[in-house]
Amino acid sequence: MATNAIDQTRRMLSLVTYLRERPGAHVQDVARAFGITEDELISDLDVLPMCGTSFRGGDLLDIDTDGDRIWWHNPDDVAEPLRLAADEATALLVAARAVATLPGLRESDRLALVRATAKLETAAGESGAASSRLSVTFEAEGGVFADVDRAISERRRLWLRYYSPARDELTEREVDPIRLFAVGHTYMEGWCRLSEARRTFRLDRVAEIRLLDAPAAPPELELRDLSAGLVQPAAEDPEVVIEVGTGGRWVAEYYPHDSAEELPDGGLRITLRTPDPASLRRLALRLGGDGRIVTPPELADSARDAAREALAAYEDAV
Repeated sequence: MATNAIDQTRRMLSLVTYLRERPGAHVQDVARAFGITEDELISDLDVLPMCGTSFRGGDLLDIDTDGDRIWWHNPDDVAEPLRLAADEATALLVAARAVATLPGLRESDRLALVRATAKLETAAGESGAASSRLSVTFEAEGGVFADVDRAISERRRLWLRYYSPARDELTEREVDPIRLFAVGHTYMEGWCRLSEARRTFRLDRVAEIRLLDAPAAPPELELRDLSAGLVQPAAEDPEVVIEVGTGGRWVAEYYPHDSAEELPDGGLRITLRTPDPASLRRLALRLGGDGRIVTPPELADSARDAAREALAAYEDAV
């Protein structure tokens, strides 16, 4: 069963209290108590040591396991009540108020967040009052995230109008959501009923979303390992070489590549692989004078033709 981020956060918070009261607890017993598999528990334990008592990196939870038992070595060091600096309290309050306004948030979660915010305001005193003068407004992605999270929790199918940049078109499709994840942007992985295949959807490209009454029933799939990134080119994919000026150096940060050689003018010569070289034509148009495709020559010619067509259309319009 897919677990959404809110449910996992709840479980991990409870796990901290549970382990503090049960030093040396057996992995099998803890997994059974929380209704999860041992692999899921180990995954949680891999995350907990990255958590601590301060946003600035104070004491971290020193929790480890030998595969049979779980040990928390410094429970007393992190047991003291959390003391927030003024900027930390302000950041928490502003974020909490913003999240509480998200569409699609479950009412029980919203009420819990409101209660926690009120307690934090009281504890923060003057800092809490100052934070009320600040606000954050989420763009459409926030509402999409909430709807997807709710669909995963309630095991419901979604209807989407989705923009595909490679084809430059909007498509309508029904999707059985599997999970949410973030790799640079936030994505939903799901089983697309239009293509009858697993697909990944970037949330900021969802033009419209609607929860359906139909139950989500994706096939049993092994989740992809995303530790190496969302896009993992294969060695047999065609090679593309792009030269960018100083204004296009960001390409090396956003696109997986084989190499990025420095050029005398401060630019880069980037070599990358992609199963669909034509998809990089849009990148070339976006770069404009800050970059050009060197090879393959047919892709370079195609990009130049597209640029001429775009320029001609602009001149006709004005």
